[in-house]
Amino acid sequence: MRPRKASGAAARAGITPGEVRRESGRARRQRAQTLLERLAAAYPATRLALDFETPLQLLVATVLAAQCTDKKINEVTPALFRRYPTARHYAEADLGELEEMVRSTGFYRNKARALKNLGQALVAVHGGEVPASMEALRALPGVGRKTANVVLGNAFGLAEGIAVDTHTHRLSRRLGLTQEDDPEGIERDLMAVIPRESWTRFALLLQDHGRKICKARRPECSICPVAELCPSAEV
Repeated sequence: MRPRKASGAAARAGITPGEVRRESGRARRQRAQTLLERLAAAYPATRLALDFETPLQLLVATVLAAQCTDKKINEVTPALFRRYPTARHYAEADLGELEEMVRSTGFYRNKARALKNLGQALVAVHGGEVPASMEALRALPGVGRKTANVVLGNAFGLAEGIAVDTHTHRLSRRLGLTQEDDPEGIERDLMAVIPRESWTRFALLLQDHGRKICKARRPECSICPVAELCPSAEV
């Protein structure tokens, strides 16, 4: 179902952009809590879209997921994980073979080299194990804050931050939870209004909502469960 086009204040559902700009910190936290509750009710089975069994598998899958769909990554990783079950296997991998195995994920040469470098660093510094701290993860080659947040939150159950992907970036701005454009600024604003115990889940809920309803080009505002809380909604 496509949202009906409308314009002007009468077309807005619920909160207006002006009201969002005038929100107190307490009011924004309350609205964010209601957003969290409604999205959780709409997507009760929310989960990370990447398939994994170990922290290493999730780290590898997240590195590969750059500029690629989760669906494609899940098609590639079963064979990859069987061929390279440990960090040492990536560290000692033949680069040409590794490139072929990840070719369909795009930018395969860069990604293969990133995985080999990552394996070497894990072996050299962490005994082949994936570390469970933000500082240690970010010190690894090719691992940024978003990747570290994904691994910490989903593989270790540690809430150190909120992973800001394209969906989180788009929806947090549309929902009026931030006016920032850089990922770290967006993350800071979200962390200020979402309870820490819900940081990982909130990112997953935004990803589900972004894929199914609040799409980049044609958001389905008329069937959105949080339209009345969204300053961008048109119904």
